[in-house]
Amino acid sequence: MTEPSHLTAVRESYDTVAADYARRVKEPAELDPVSRAMLAAFAELAAPLGPVADLGCGPGKVTAHLAALGVPVFGVDVSPRMIELARAAHPGLRFTVGSMTALDIGDGELGGVLAYYATHHTPPRWLPAVFSEFHRTLAPGGRLMLAGHAGDGEHLRPTHAYGGHPVSYESYLLPPDRITELLQRAGLVVTTRVVQEPEGASKRRAGTFLAYKPE
Repeated sequence: MTEPSHLTAVRESYDTVAADYARRVKEPAELDPVSRAMLAAFAELAAPLGPVADLGCGPGKVTAHLAALGVPVFGVDVSPRMIELARAAHPGLRFTVGSMTALDIGDGELGGVLAYYATHHTPPRWLPAVFSEFHRTLAPGGRLMLAGHAGDGEHLRPTHAYGGHPVSYESYLLPPDRITELLQRAGLVVTTRVVQEPEGASKRRAGTFLAYKPE
């Protein structure tokens, strides 16, 4: 089966920027209070339910943060180079290469799914497939936290990122209402939605969504 072109672009781009990305991206403890609180809330909700997959884990910083909060978590990323860095930085945790569009995880295996700034490179027409994978792999009652950039439908095509390295991925900034609608169509129940307006160094809105798979 031919891989979707956006996945190839994301893999190649993040393999290229991986080292600089890992140096530049904040540690979870350095995030703003609201973002830290949402991660803590997700950890409390998901930890008792079974394994949690951090999808699009990058160099594993958030994965390790959840582990420190008592979550039985492992990381998945489409970039082999990111997974190499995650394994080197956090040898006690499990990290695997994989795609959110076709996870190598059985039906109902997960107590939780985290997608932390990991879905904005996905073209909107592919999001139903991604959110269906979230639903498929979650056990009944399992929890989802999705956080990421929000907008009014902007389609961004950067050419360089993270230290000036060339990239070919694209970004799609959807309205929070649209993300909520797509999650609900996938069979997930959205319980919490937090939208943060640009503040300080941040130039974009951010949306965080907590949801669960019905029993």
